[in-house]
Amino acid sequence: MWRWRHNPLKRRSDRVEAWIVLAGWTLALAAGLLAGTAAGTQVQHGLTARRAQVRPVAAVLTRDAPRTPVMTIHGGDPDTVWASLRWTGTDGRAHIGCTRVEPGKAAGARVTVWTDGGRLVTRPATATEARVRTALVAGAAGLGAGGVVLVGVRPACACLDRRRLAEWTAEWERVGPAWRRRTSG
Repeated sequence: MWRWRHNPLKRRSDRVEAWIVLAGWTLALAAGLLAGTAAGTQVQHGLTARRAQVRPVAAVLTRDAPRTPVMTIHGGDPDTVWASLRWTGTDGRAHIGCTRVEPGKAAGARVTVWTDGGRLVTRPATATEARVRTALVAGAAGLGAGGVVLVGVRPACACLDRRRLAEWTAEWERVGPAWRRRTSG
């Protein structure tokens, strides 16, 4: 708030800069709120739609699952292995696929998989996970939009700084010689 205090040395450029900074912060806050709300709404709708499209289905392993996980350069979950399974889709047709299961499960064991009708998909985010993702995306979008506005304000302030320095230089050239001590030699 130092920009708003009364000061006899305050120049017009100081007042202009104070208004620019105030407007910049106000716009940054508004842009951040709007961008965060929009991004959060989109993510929430997308995750809700995904939860509505996929269904848990009981599947049966067609072969014994390997007893030890195989590590790859791509990583993966070290506590699960790939296994073949079959399930009946919502259309009544039999489907076959592969998914990750606990090591050592025997053929015929039942597992729950998620499908979007005919193909296997990953488990959708729970309501809590969806809220966390939404909050993270909304926060990142809000900070990004607000940051862009504030970065845009900086060139205007830099221009005012250059102008202020030029004014000070001109005034010093006018007043400075009167302050120098003249000595007779």
